[in-house]
This record gives sequence, C-alpha cells and structure tokens, in this order.
Amino acid sequence: MTRLLPRLVLSAALAAASAAPALAAKDLVIGVEANMPHLDPANTNDTLSQTAERLMYQGLMGFDKDMKLIPALAEKYEASEDAKEFVFHLRRGVKFHDGTPFNAAAVKTNIDRVANPDNRLSRRSLVSMIAHTDVVDEYTVKFVLSSPFGAFVNNMAHPGTFMISPKALAEYGKDIATHPTGTGPYKFVSFATDTLKVVKNPDYWRPGVPKVDTVTFRAVPESGSRFAMLQTGEAQFIYPLPAELVKAAQANPNLAVINAPSIVARYVAMNNMKKPFDDIRVRQALNYAIDKNAYGRIVFSGYSTPMDAPIPSDLGFYSKQGVWPYDPAKAKALLAEAGYPNGFETELWGGTSTAVKRGMEFIQQQLAAVGVKVTVAPLEAGVATAKLWNVQSPADATMQMNYGGWSSSTGDADWGLRPLLYSKSFPPNLFNIAYYSSPVTDRAIEAGLATADPAKRAVAYKEAQAQVWKDAPWIFLGVDRLLAGQSKKLSGVYYLPDGGVLTEDAALD
Repeated sequence: MTRLLPRLVLSAALAAASAAPALAAKDLVIGVEANMPHLDPANTNDTLSQTAERLMYQGLMGFDKDMKLIPALAEKYEASEDAKEFVFHLRRGVKFHDGTPFNAAAVKTNIDRVANPDNRLSRRSLVSMIAHTDVVDEYTVKFVLSSPFGAFVNNMAHPGTFMISPKALAEYGKDIATHPTGTGPYKFVSFATDTLKVVKNPDYWRPGVPKVDTVTFRAVPESGSRFAMLQTGEAQFIYPLPAELVKAAQANPNLAVINAPSIVARYVAMNNMKKPFDDIRVRQALNYAIDKNAYGRIVFSGYSTPMDAPIPSDLGFYSKQGVWPYDPAKAKALLAEAGYPNGFETELWGGTSTAVKRGMEFIQQQLAAVGVKVTVAPLEAGVATAKLWNVQSPADATMQMNYGGWSSSTGDADWGLRPLLYSKSFPPNLFNIAYYSSPVTDRAIEAGLATADPAKRAVAYKEAQAQVWKDAPWIFLGVDRLLAGQSKKLSGVYYLPDGGVLTEDAALD
C-alpha cells in the first residue's frame, strides 16, 4: 500500500536546510517522506520499507525498472501446466553478506519460515498456497502447491519473499528486522527509524555494481525540507516530490524531475454489507457524483489520471472498462430510486497527511452536491490498523467509507484484485474492507489462478474486472503519476510503478 504524508511550507524549510553539509562524491543520500518501521521483508506492509529492503535483499525473481519480471537469485524456472508445481534453478556462487552460501536449503528455510502460521508474518499470504518445498539438489528447489496458483512466479518477485541468511535467522530470530543479512548489492551498516545506512557489497554477484560507496535513506516528512535537501546537495534523490514543487525543481538547472506512470490506485471503499452501501444503486450513484478529472486537478495538481478499470493500466491483465462519467443528476435519481431522495449522512475515514485530507475534503464537497452529508474522520495509523485491518468479522466492522490507495507489488492482476475484492479476503485475512462478495468475481479470480497460461488468465481477469466495475464496491477515483526529484549528477536510480525505488545501478558523476 502507499501512504501520503504531510507537506509543509517551503520557505521555512529552505532556511532550515541552508547550511547542509557537502557529501563525498560516492555517497548517495535519498530523502524519503516517512520513517521505515522495520526491515524484515516477510513482515513489511509499506512500500518505503520494501524499497529500503531492496538495497540488501533479493528474491528468486525480481523486477526491472519497468516492473517487468526478470530472474534474480533464480536463473530460470519451469511451471507445470496445472500451475501446481514450480521448479526454480538457482544462481550459483552467491553468498549472503555473512558468508553463508545461497542454495536450495536456504530457499527452503526462508519459505518455510514465511509459510509457518505460528510465525504470524504479514506476508504469509504470498506463500500460503505452498503445500511443501523440496530441495531437489544444491541449486534446484521445487514448490508443490496445494491448489493451482498462476501468479506464483510473480509472488516470488515480491519483497515479502526476499531471501535472508539462514545463519542470521538462527542467530537473531525475531530480531532479524534490525540485523538485515541478504545477498543484495549493499550491506547493512546502521538503522534508526528515520535513517538507514548501507555500504556497497564488494562480493556482489553481478559484475560492475554497485557504483556508489554508501547509500543513506533519510526520513524527512516535511515536503519543503526534503526538497531543500535536494537543492543544497544534501540529498541527490528525493521522493515523492510534491506536485506543488515541480515547477521549482524544473527551474533549477542542477535538478531533474521524474514524472512516471504508476500502478498506485486511489479509491473509496464502501462497506457493501452495511446500509446504505448494500444497495448497488447507492454505490453507483456515488461513482456518478464524483468528477474524476477535477479530483486529479485539485488533489494531485493534475498528476493523476481517472481510473477506467479496477486495476491500473500498467498492471498485467488490465482490461479497460471506461471511466465512470460525472453525472450529478443521475446520481440524485439513483439515490431517490434507492429510497434516499434527500441523501443520507455517512462518515469517511482516511489517513492524516495533508494530501489525504485534501482528497477526503474534495470527496466531502462533491457528495454534498447530491445530498450526501459526509463527516471526514482522519485516523492515525495505529487506529486505522485496529479499525480496518484487524477486524475479526464483517459484523464487527464499523467502517462506512474509507479513502485509500493500493499498489500491486507483484506486478500481476491477482494482487490487484484478490486481496481487495475476493470474498475470502475479508480482514483479518487480507484487505477486502469493502466486504464485497460476488460469486462471479470469485470464480473469475480463482480461474485466473488455476492456470499459468497467460491467455486463459487474461480471459479470467477480464471477466473479474467487468463484474467489479458493474458492482461498484468502491468509488473509483484515480491513478497517481509518480514524481521524484534528483540531481543531474545522479543516474541509475529508477522509480518503480508500484511506488518503490531501485538503486542497484546508481552512479554519481
């Protein structure tokens, strides 16, 4: 998931950062918008921590800068026709940062750890379909699944399946989050919640990289201060770059702006099991009531495009449905037909950042125009976790509407649909806080997993998206553009469509 954080006034921040120290030529500093909770890949739920983990860790598969699937610690794989058996052939000669050899036994140790329900790791769902993991030989591992799962190879590229040194796991146990030990291009030096420092791995298996000596992630929640770091040279890359600072960055001859497409979708989940949202006419009415183009202009300064399907267009197996048109008259007519001629009162939850609040207020104003009175209720992260993700049954859910976002970090339609829109994904299992349940959608999602054949999967996900679009369990809003600022002396840092960042090829002139 992707989080939006506060933006503060630039002028004061520039003054505060005016005395920023110069950095050595090969030390890369990246300014980010939030603290990193911890660094256990199997227990991480935020994109920022996953980006930090990519410095030190890798999985069997990975993604290139366009989020296309590529080999990483596995050189190749084979899948059975029924998508129940997957054999991976591992890269030879790779060692973890502590000198432990990377091999099939290490893979089994890692996957068994994540799959074990007793460990209560948040990314267990990525591997929960595995019946058993078999070490075929030192560099071959076989996964036998309990049921077909066509997206399995993509799951092996998700940060939640990154490989950790078995020796480090045995030594540190649950404290592995503060002792990262992977196979990646950089080795751990130090970590506090607002600063992570890594040093290049001289034994990295890929020739020619890293090209920088150290990388430091610094959390600077104030947008202006983060931008000031870039202007003064204290940082060479910052993300996200607030839309209101794009022109200032473009005016600086030493800076470049990254403006890239994303797979970060924004929407309002409506509780489909509670009145009035259990009536499809109400849900459709609210989709007609929101001007998606105005949403992009006002909330994201134009750096957003309207959603035209339940998943973004850059995600695998996307199927265009067409934007819900802005039609307040039709919205009012549907509300009246559903028994709400004068609208109704409801509550909208969301995060506490400036950008999220701006989005919530926009939705509040738009819905007021069709008679729906919305109370905006920003929730701190801990409260949101308790009220949204840790709810034990639909009957216990008190959410009416929630404004949020999602990025599918596997690059596959499965992770854009199943965690959010499958009837078996209600909290606390996964993240279907809309409590949306459709037999048609369920069957299509299951069909997409029942085969590894891309053509068959495309047919299944097309059906799923069409049904979701018709049922309107969400108010479909927009897909972000990704904005970052960087020094023109920096190259080889890439902003991934899911909001993560790749630094393996980073170079400083």
